[in-house]
Amino acid sequence: MSLATRMDTQRETSIVFETFTWKIQNFSKQNTKKLQSKAFRIRGYKWRIRLYPLMRNVDHFSLYLMVADSLPPYGWNRNTYFKLSLINQLDENKSVVKETQQKFNGGYRSWGSFFVNRSVFFDSKQGYLVNDTCIIEAHVCVSDLSTIEVNKLNTISAKLGDEGRRNSESTEQEDDKETETETSDECETLSSSSCGSSQTEGEVKSSDLTLKDLLDLASLGKEEAAFVPLLEEACIWHPSLIRSQRKSSRWFKLWAFTSLGQVLYLLKTSKAKDMNEDACNRLHGLWEELVKHSGFQLSWLEPYVQSALGMKAHLEKTEEVNKLKDSVVALEIKMKKLRGELAAAEAEFEVTRRALLEARKGFIELDFNSELGYAMF
Repeated sequence: MSLATRMDTQRETSIVFETFTWKIQNFSKQNTKKLQSKAFRIRGYKWRIRLYPLMRNVDHFSLYLMVADSLPPYGWNRNTYFKLSLINQLDENKSVVKETQQKFNGGYRSWGSFFVNRSVFFDSKQGYLVNDTCIIEAHVCVSDLSTIEVNKLNTISAKLGDEGRRNSESTEQEDDKETETETSDECETLSSSSCGSSQTEGEVKSSDLTLKDLLDLASLGKEEAAFVPLLEEACIWHPSLIRSQRKSSRWFKLWAFTSLGQVLYLLKTSKAKDMNEDACNRLHGLWEELVKHSGFQLSWLEPYVQSALGMKAHLEKTEEVNKLKDSVVALEIKMKKLRGELAAAEAEFEVTRRALLEARKGFIELDFNSELGYAMF
């Protein structure tokens, strides 16, 4: 990453941004279901840009700005004014810019927006994907937010919030089908610039509510508290988890999220070798109850659960294969040893045979059972 600075000295009240540029080359070869930038640091905070998974049923190109620091599930917040830009490489005036002010916290670690239709993005004549390369920028404000035109920012934020709620409902189904992350083959640059505001539309918030709004996290036991970071991460990427429990009773919410937390924790902390019969039975019971009674949309998690449940049979097959491999190795060693013994025996045989031929020269065989006798004359 390189750092360059451009300052707007014409206005004392100008908003100064530091810009991170994510250049994704060989886009067609990237795994667009798990595409995200490397983490970058601006104003002491770590961020990451993530592409909304481009699957067959997704007809839009959307981007998210994510908090990339390792932070606790609650007890912190980060008030940030920023822009996300999809650069048009043929006409800069057609670049799509989404601008907002957001307050990130443990239950709200990302903000995303719709940028263009998928068909438009993949059409190279439109200028967003040229020579299999696209360019994305994140402009994060480094000015003191208290000195910025607060009313203007609040108006923008309120407008984006209303539009984001509408758009999040329309993209809920795709969000629930998303699968985890992988860094792309990209070039990235970091710069600082002064940018004005721009009109935006169609932004997507991860959720109107957070896990903290639904559950009394402070009352959770030590075991349940370990599930909270996993649940909050799941709720960020699958907001329907929270929306589905808005009208549920307090105890039902606690049961539903605790059960989901147990499944996530088991998948996160268990190794394949740990999936014995008891572990599989426990996971199967938890999963069956969740699917039947929780009301969660869990299609995004099901492949991982089924894979874990199939691990017992795979382990048994692996054990059988390993035993056979060990037997083959042992027999190969035995055969090698026997071949060595056979070669030595053959060599010894040849030496002995030759010695026998040499010894027989001039040798007359006698009948050792005959009497020695003697003559009288």
